[in-house]
Amino acid sequence: MSRFAISDIHGCRRTLEALLDQIAFSTEDELFLLGDYIDRGPDSRGVLDLILKLRGEGYRLRCLRGNHEALLLDSLGGLADKQDIWMGNGGGATLSSFGLPPSASPRKIPAKYVEFLDQLEWYFETDGYILVHAGLDFGMADPLENRFAMIWIRNWHGQINPAWLQGRAVVHGHTPTPRPMIVKQLKNLEKVPALDIDAGCVFKSNYLNQLCAFDLDNRQLFFQKNIENE
Repeated sequence: MSRFAISDIHGCRRTLEALLDQIAFSTEDELFLLGDYIDRGPDSRGVLDLILKLRGEGYRLRCLRGNHEALLLDSLGGLADKQDIWMGNGGGATLSSFGLPPSASPRKIPAKYVEFLDQLEWYFETDGYILVHAGLDFGMADPLENRFAMIWIRNWHGQINPAWLQGRAVVHGHTPTPRPMIVKQLKNLEKVPALDIDAGCVFKSNYLNQLCAFDLDNRQLFFQKNIENE
């Protein structure tokens, strides 16, 4: 059995499928998905359908919420400002993937998808690691008490408390990071126990536009170039 982590898929179903093929993901393995399945990319519904399909076929997927799932869930309350914030962060692409116009209410998204997003967990603890979408607030005595930080925090690596981590490393996404920097973070993991695996799949700039998988057991990185437009 292998343990893998992937983050920030952002509606890139074909790219995710290619990455899962690359790591030869099987029902013997465990896959941690660290949030941001939706928005910006072309096929948010397809990503969610793939996750639900794999789960139904007996694959071991554990799924966290990201800030984009939180934005969608917040917008369901009917407040215009909440929906405007979500739309400003790529929500229109998600509506489009469900065949809905940008003016549509997110309440028109089928209930099974909303139910899936609403039950997403905030963090996971597994042997050697804490997995979270954005990061942890080490300004608190117990960083696991700040859920807002778990999906929104940035620039926190310098605040890490190694004594609290007790030998574990934090694996997260949320902040798009060029591939060479991700590789550098992995090499430096013993000194700074945090690894950002968001390789900016939906962003077309140097060293981004890739989806990253991290093998937690062998500490190996896998990268898949975005293939949504091919």
